Formats: sequence, structure tokens, C-alpha cells
Amino acid sequence: MSGGPADGALVIRAALPAETGVIADLHLRARSTYYPDGVPQADFDWREAWRASIERPDARVLCAVEGDRIVGVASFRTPDGADPDTVKLFQFHVDPGRWRSGIGTALHRACVERWRAEGRRTAVLDVHTDNARARAFYARQGWFPDPGNPPAPGDHHLDLRFTVTGE
Repeated sequence: MSGGPADGALVIRAALPAETGVIADLHLRARSTYYPDGVPQADFDWREAWRASIERPDARVLCAVEGDRIVGVASFRTPDGADPDTVKLFQFHVDPGRWRSGIGTALHRACVERWRAEGRRTAVLDVHTDNARARAFYARQGWFPDPGNPPAPGDHHLDLRFTVTGE
């Protein structure tokens, strides 16, 4: 997280409400890569959804920025009804043109650092079963299938868990 936006170094920082359009566009570009029949909810107002996440007091939205361009985004919070030491990674996207460049790893590391600082012990997420690239990425980061939440027949999502450890 060193360097500044002007020098082209990768910076991880909190997202700003004014950036919701850019974030929503990145989100849709990333999601469209693993839905062969088109993105579900393509007519959904993702700009407003991202704005609500950014402005939600109990949520965090982090951006990975290179130069003046947002190239990755992650959003997380404690899911409704969950233990306060659990956090859910609701969205995690890297611009498809920047895959395999270390952005996802750096963004994930920043999320884990935040979770650790907040005293979180467990992180959860769900990933589309057909998204082999994301599933492999999460496995490399230490995520594993949640034994307490196996996929239901016909469900297209897999629940994953991550143990937040101190370092």
C-alpha cells in the first residue's frame, strides 16, 4: 500500500460515494466473464447498490487504485444475524484486463488486515460454482468450502470460509 496514485503504484483505500459509477462498471465487467448467458440482474441499479454499500456505516468498501484508475474493489460487513467476529465478503472484483497481476492478492491482503484489526475470526463468502477462476484464487488465499453449508441441489453458489489469524 505504498506509493501514491500519481506514481502508478497500487494503493488500497476506502471507496468514495462519487466513485460508484466506475465501481459498478468494473463489477459488471468482471461478473460478465463467468455468466455465459448474460449477467443476472443486468437491469439492477448496481450504482445505487454500491453507493448504499459505501455509505453504510457497518460496511467497508475498499478500492485498489493504480494511477488514477480503480482496478479492483471489495466490500464486506458482518452479515445480518451473524456473530460479530464473522465478516462476509459480499463483492470482490478485479478488472478483467488486470487479472493475474497481483491486484487481487494485494486487495485480499488488505481485507484480511482490516478483518484482523477489527477482531474478526472468520470470513465467509459465496462464489458462483461456474467461476473456476475465482474459486482457484480463493483457494490460493486459504479459503475452503464451508462444511456447515454444503450447496443445495440446483444451487449455483458455493459457500467458502476463511480463518482470520493473527500475524
